[in-house]
Amino acid sequence: MCLPLRCTPVYAGPMTEEPLVLAGVYESLTRAACDERAFVLNAVGIASVIEYDGFNYRLAVWAGDLPAATGHLRAYNAERRAARAPRIAVPAEHVHSIPWLGTVFYVLILLGVARAISSGLWPAQAFDNGVLDALAVRSGQWWRAWTALTLHWDGAHLMANLGGGLWFGTLAARQLGNGWAWLMIVTAAAAANLFDAHFGPAWYHSAGASTAVFAALGLMAAHAWRTRYYLPQRRVLRWAPLVGGVILLGWLGSAGEGTDLIAHVMGFTLGGVLGAVAAVPAINALLNRVPQWISGALALASLAAAWTLALTH
Repeated sequence: MCLPLRCTPVYAGPMTEEPLVLAGVYESLTRAACDERAFVLNAVGIASVIEYDGFNYRLAVWAGDLPAATGHLRAYNAERRAARAPRIAVPAEHVHSIPWLGTVFYVLILLGVARAISSGLWPAQAFDNGVLDALAVRSGQWWRAWTALTLHWDGAHLMANLGGGLWFGTLAARQLGNGWAWLMIVTAAAAANLFDAHFGPAWYHSAGASTAVFAALGLMAAHAWRTRYYLPQRRVLRWAPLVGGVILLGWLGSAGEGTDLIAHVMGFTLGGVLGAVAAVPAINALLNRVPQWISGALALASLAAAWTLALTH
């Protein structure tokens, strides 16, 4: 650290009683750090000495050179900090336009499935064929992990998930783009359903887009955290998105009677894993090579394929 320290009188020699005063400009636990800064000062014509008090090494200059030495060392430290700052292309949150487009499809799909079943457009057993049934999934009906995301027990359940998906889905699409955001949301939520079906109780049944809602929350929180990881800022700011996401998970994911907390936690966790991976610069560069409409089409295709299997079995 650079600061004026104690001053030490040094006598020029036996022929004079006039003391020359040394003023400290830097202290360190290592000699090498002082040597480095002494070299910097010597390059601009400022003489210095290094003292050791048994604990710290101290770089000192003549008192008359103190202002100039302090200025040079401050400039040197600023250059070192700038040199250490990573030159990394950080994914920008604002580059993705119309982030609400994906949520339009989200709303249309949830309302469309509800309408198709309630109006009799689809077979009466469509709901039973699409709901997440642990025993059925274990017997090979893996598509239920996708179809269950579009089914709801009642109107209130549907409205709650529409609101949550609109909010978190739009924010996630703002960071990753509509196509990649929704492909990751659907994939993470379906994977969470598969995990619950295979490792939960055999009687486990579930339906609803809430797993996808919390996958979107985890995706956006982890992506923002990992993006900030590369920025030169305080640790509390860097971790704020992930901490905020966990707080929202605890607040919203455990509210209400009959809440499937395990599904919400798994959705958030798997969404977070995908979000963190997508924010790695090398991975982000690869994702940017794929048009958003292709990844969005894959998300729609996975749901369409799942429902095709559900309606034909």
